[in-house]
Amino acid sequence: MLKRFRLEEPESTNEACELLARFGESAKVYAGGTELLLAMKEGLVDYERLVNIKKLGLNQIKRDNGTIHIGALCTHRQLETAPDLQRALPALVKLERNVANVRVRQAGTLGGNLCFAEPHADPGTLLIALGAKIIAEKGASKREIAAEDFFVDAYETQLAADELLTEIHVPVPPAHCGVEYLKFGYLERPSVGVAIALTARDGKKSVGDIKIAVGCAGPAPKRVAEAEALLRGKSTEEAIRSLPRAGELAGRAAQAISDLHGSQEYKEHIVGVLLKRAFQSALSQC
Repeated sequence: MLKRFRLEEPESTNEACELLARFGESAKVYAGGTELLLAMKEGLVDYERLVNIKKLGLNQIKRDNGTIHIGALCTHRQLETAPDLQRALPALVKLERNVANVRVRQAGTLGGNLCFAEPHADPGTLLIALGAKIIAEKGASKREIAAEDFFVDAYETQLAADELLTEIHVPVPPAHCGVEYLKFGYLERPSVGVAIALTARDGKKSVGDIKIAVGCAGPAPKRVAEAEALLRGKSTEEAIRSLPRAGELAGRAAQAISDLHGSQEYKEHIVGVLLKRAFQSALSQC
């Protein structure tokens, strides 16, 4: 049963932030509502007010030189069908096509997904590997938060209580860069997700820059700098030989938790399997 609440409908970002500051923990931002309303119906959270930000116009996708600007209110469905993203960020489009089901994708927003920080959500892991920046606004101030720093714990982010996530900035991958996100799960949500952004050099004979992120297995998605260092700058053959060790490092970095989705050991093993496959797929795209 969904308890009664008051719906506030601000006309600007400033007004939304003021409402959040005024009502504190009794208020919550309302975007698509696919996660929030379900949690409220189940009695897991209780808010007296929801601050509806749908009137703020944060649903645009645009390219500014080498960066894609994604409004926080862009729905998953909008992202999976956006021509600019299909050309510049096909890995993100592929991910979005496999988020939940079409009804959820039609209502759920990327910003809402990131802010809710549900541990088994997909987008954060790939955005970390892509080097994305989260744009947070409060009054006249604005700050950038690296995606890898945005997630603190399960259902917890770096956003202040009166800050609003307004945009996600994603660098367009350079030439000879392959990007892959792979996930595994036998329940509705993924048990493990692995993302790689890999730049090849010398006609795929060596690995240039590489970013690796893991998610869904533990409380929050993580970048795996140790695994990156093991592969970066190596010949392709040497990097492939090092993938089992990189998989072990990534498995531990995932901070996997035993739950209905699998045991800690099982999830760590799957991280290694997906890392090998994602590496090969990303390399083939270079």
